[in-house]
Amino acid sequence: MPGAYSLPQAGMGIQRPFSKGFQTSLSVKLPAVYHISKQSLLPHRFSGIMRLLLPLLLAIALPLHAQKGGKNKPLIKLTDVEVATKEIVYKTTPQGELKLHVFSPKGEVQAAVLRPCAVFFFGGGWKSGSYLQFVPQAEYLASRGIVAISADYRILNVHKTMPDKAVEDAKSAIRWVRGHAAELGIDPGKIIAGGGSAGGHLAACTALVSAYDAESDEKTISAKPNALVLFNPAMNIATLFKQRVTEGNPMTLEMAEAITPNSFVSKDTPPGILFFGSADKLKEGGDEYVKKATALGLRAEMWSAADMPHGFFNKEPWIQVTAKKMDEFLTSLGYLGGEPAIKLPENAPALKHEN
Repeated sequence: MPGAYSLPQAGMGIQRPFSKGFQTSLSVKLPAVYHISKQSLLPHRFSGIMRLLLPLLLAIALPLHAQKGGKNKPLIKLTDVEVATKEIVYKTTPQGELKLHVFSPKGEVQAAVLRPCAVFFFGGGWKSGSYLQFVPQAEYLASRGIVAISADYRILNVHKTMPDKAVEDAKSAIRWVRGHAAELGIDPGKIIAGGGSAGGHLAACTALVSAYDAESDEKTISAKPNALVLFNPAMNIATLFKQRVTEGNPMTLEMAEAITPNSFVSKDTPPGILFFGSADKLKEGGDEYVKKATALGLRAEMWSAADMPHGFFNKEPWIQVTAKKMDEFLTSLGYLGGEPAIKLPENAPALKHEN
């Protein structure tokens, strides 16, 4: 595999380069939009982390490309209900502004009861991706009465930053939302953090990781969510780092250990639901998390899709199947009422409850 593959940023059709050092024996047939460009290689010092993030980057980029391969191909719709949308700048960093993309029930001037709020973080190995990944889930939850948000955060391709800044931004997003609960019409005690792959990792970090708080954050406001919805999250970063560490890797073991959610599971960990394909190598970290959480008497549900790879939840019919199970989980917490409104495709497969 000579040269460097240029992959489109998730959902945006923007081509971004992989490091030339990001080579593997894995053979993948890429769509025609992918091309080789030696002139656009990332600096060699990033090659180590590209190897570290291979399972996250390659697996998540391909499903997202299939989901939104071009400007004329719409995102998958999980609801026909029209919802209100707006964008809010929640943080200004040296690398630029970061926004919250807000989806809320339409047509109500003032809700009689404060609503729960879900904040989603997209996947892409802290390197690439877009808030568009979780627009289908956000729209659906808004149609069910939840204020749902898909958040921006700093990534390598755009901002030239490392995962520590992504963790910092995720915690800033939760703090901003909780601190502006009255403005958003939400219950600050019913905040859900969710995400996929690296984004699932960030959601878990808001609940578990104490390191990397922004200096500008109001520390008196908790960044800990009240529930977690995690789609094939990377939960054992330190283990992955040790397995794939290479010379020139800008991520240090100290950073990897500091942002490993599984190392910080405690009795205060909020209830959560995790989705994995049974063929996903990151599932080992998810299983470890569930084992630790249940040993403490915590609620941590593991649902798996037989023989499915990383990123399976981005595509039909699994996007509908996982969204329905997400709805049922949130209903069990009292965050939603009634039956799920999701329409499953005919002969849709079932998830397996593993614990």
